[in-house]
Amino acid sequence: MLFLGIDAGTTSLKAGLFDERGNARAIVNEEYALVTPAADQAELDPEEYWRACVNAVRRAMTNAPRDEIVGIGVSSQGETTIAVDANGRALRRALVWLDNRASDQARQIAERFDLKRVYEITGDPEIVPTWTACKILWLKQNEPEIFQRAHKFVLVEDFLLHRLTGRFATDGAVACTSMLWDIRRGAWWDEMLAFVGITRERLSEPVSPGDVVGTLTREAASELGLSPKARVVACGMDQAAGAIGAGNIAPGMISESTGAALAIQATMSKSDLDPTGRLPVYVHDVRDAFLFVPVCNTGGMTLRWFRDQFGQEEMRVAREHNRDAYDLLGELAATVEPGCEGLTMLPHLAGAFSPEYNADARGVFYGFTLRHTKAHFARAILESIAFMLKRNLDLMQSLGVAVREVRSTGGGAKSPLWLQIKADVIGAPVITVEQEDTAVLGDAILAAVASGAHKNLDDACAAMVRLRGRLEPNAATRAAYADAFARYCAVYERLYVR
Repeated sequence: MLFLGIDAGTTSLKAGLFDERGNARAIVNEEYALVTPAADQAELDPEEYWRACVNAVRRAMTNAPRDEIVGIGVSSQGETTIAVDANGRALRRALVWLDNRASDQARQIAERFDLKRVYEITGDPEIVPTWTACKILWLKQNEPEIFQRAHKFVLVEDFLLHRLTGRFATDGAVACTSMLWDIRRGAWWDEMLAFVGITRERLSEPVSPGDVVGTLTREAASELGLSPKARVVACGMDQAAGAIGAGNIAPGMISESTGAALAIQATMSKSDLDPTGRLPVYVHDVRDAFLFVPVCNTGGMTLRWFRDQFGQEEMRVAREHNRDAYDLLGELAATVEPGCEGLTMLPHLAGAFSPEYNADARGVFYGFTLRHTKAHFARAILESIAFMLKRNLDLMQSLGVAVREVRSTGGGAKSPLWLQIKADVIGAPVITVEQEDTAVLGDAILAAVASGAHKNLDDACAAMVRLRGRLEPNAATRAAYADAFARYCAVYERLYVR
């Protein structure tokens, strides 16, 4: 038996093919480029998600018998909003979660709903343009024709589940950051729906994370080259699926993923463990569990921006010598001492999120001189993401969450330098897993449980998740990083704290 994981991220979709022991038969990545009509806007034609899905699955299946695929797990980014007709076809480009155009709508909601109550019901610590509720209200007020024509407003996971099975379905692990979902009751929040101007019927039908949504339609099976008997499983947001793939399934465990965004996942038994209301609370793919998930929305995307804008030489060398441009940038950054000789970066290229929550924040390079080189700037980006990680872990620790070690996943976990920087900055060991692409592995694990290949999630994770290495913090860098982290915090406060 084989299990397929499909995870639609912000800038790419991944498909992973695994057996019941967690051995990867193939991992395939299909990129897509966001459209940015204005500085605060980010869109994508939803057909790009399906195109990437078809291409990635077909590539992953190159050497695999189609009848051996018994389960398909699907996860995605959260919040991205797609208005579709009754056939599931998009009526306009998706409003990607990074899109901040709905700031007026966020203010309208904030004037109507007390923030403490919003946090208690939804787990969302701030009312910001990111959330799906704000985006739907923006469509209602700015594109009323699209709003009226829309049969449903769906998330990316919902969109793919419908294309795969013909059923409009979602789950609490992806709907939890829409600001439309009651995480305590596990249902749509009718009061917020009424304010936005929609009913439950205009959203996807909820199922539980890990549930079978259906089997492939004949059309989808034909496009993907799979058997129509394959079961399709709802696997929630990429953060929840990624926690599963890292083996983070019980309270006391912490993982972090540096992909397009930086996200930290701490498994919790209850949704009300943060009296300060600063840590986002998500629904976990683990039944009756939750996740603290502080998110920094332009984590690894900041390095991608730097590669695309200033790494042309590295990309050329990578093409010519079969290397990775990110590895070359990492080698360049490694030539610089910790602290970058005073150069500090704020990686808020699309606003700041956890724990600052400031949509107006912007990226900053501070303190560079004639001495600073491209290598310094590359290292400053790596250090800035580690500083965001530390800020959020410090907040968790202040609430009694022990940070004994952190499992590191995502594309950033492929960089030994970045892993060591993180360990040094947070002052705790960083554990790597054999399969860095934990979201697609988590999807496959959930699909394996839903298909009966493993009795339960504990058994599946024990069989399919394997640890790879452990990096201890280097005491020799402690002073340099303490100074650099203090500068990072001070620059943000001087620029943005009034």
